[in-house]
Amino acid sequence: MISLIFQRFIAALKRFGVSQVANKNKILSVVPVPITGAFITGLCLSVLFAACTANNASNTTAVSTNNSTQAKASVVRFGYQKAAIIIKAKGVLEKRLQPEGKSVQWIEFPAGPQLLEAMNVGSIDFGHTGETPPIFAQAAGASIAYIAGIAANPPGQAILVPQNSKIKTIADLKGKKIAVQKASSAHYLLVQILEKAGLQYTDIQPVFLPPADARAAFLKGSIDGWAIWDPFYAAAEQSINARVLITGEGISKQGGYYLASRKFATENSETIKAILEEIKNLEDWSDKHRDEVAATLSPVLGIDLETMKKATQRKNFGVVPIDDNLINLQQQVADKFYDLKLLPKQINVKQAMLSPEQYAAFSPKI
Repeated sequence: MISLIFQRFIAALKRFGVSQVANKNKILSVVPVPITGAFITGLCLSVLFAACTANNASNTTAVSTNNSTQAKASVVRFGYQKAAIIIKAKGVLEKRLQPEGKSVQWIEFPAGPQLLEAMNVGSIDFGHTGETPPIFAQAAGASIAYIAGIAANPPGQAILVPQNSKIKTIADLKGKKIAVQKASSAHYLLVQILEKAGLQYTDIQPVFLPPADARAAFLKGSIDGWAIWDPFYAAAEQSINARVLITGEGISKQGGYYLASRKFATENSETIKAILEEIKNLEDWSDKHRDEVAATLSPVLGIDLETMKKATQRKNFGVVPIDDNLINLQQQVADKFYDLKLLPKQINVKQAMLSPEQYAAFSPKI
């Protein structure tokens, strides 16, 4: 039965753009996945494993035991995006966790939706995204938990247009093709910007593309605008002479979240506490050493130093605690995407939160 399920799982993934699948023990070798595929894949997995439960209780016990062992394993699988690669480059987590007999496995993703899809299928334990991906992941049934907030960074997001574009105002976006990673922070920024200008979401033609594909489409002229975040935003400004139509300043109120699989969060509070403390320390250091951050990231990301400095200088560093204000803001995001009929069902974000006692155990000093 498990073999049959795995075969069906492989087939489902391949249909939606995952080009490499290793084996049953290491499920994913992650490459960019369109968000629609990610959600359908997640739903397929839910159906398959539910069927396994109904047909064979002993198999359920075996899978549960295996997952418990995985959650308590000595390897922390950390999903990251290029915008926050500094934590990997500095090696602070390895230094902190090594005395406890733990190591860190780093897995890169092009954007938050793909990261949370991997978390949903058990390929990573911990990661970070913008505010929007967790909304879609929760609606798709992902068992995730919010761990901490990330400081808002409105200057680090923007809608870009070609330098010679006739688009001069937000109103000029009406009827135009705008590229954006679906279910990303930039997606919500685009929605907010349109509404602020008196436009409806249906007034534009959204083109859902991950950052690399959106950049290629931008260069070819097959899209009219691009909603994106740093460092892709800074790179587009510097290397392809993109023009900034509007940034997230005065609009964006959230910076994103650190998340974990719910199982990992409930069984590894001490490890999460250590991770958050190191993240906070690194954020504090980065705020005071911006040029050094840029110099560290430039060769790692393959982005020239001046571009990296531009992104780093406008970034707001920091980790913030989960509180009622963040929860309310996040619920607004969920309600907005549901109203736009982009979210398949209405959700209560509190169901993906942990208890105040659990948050206090992670890091009361955040």
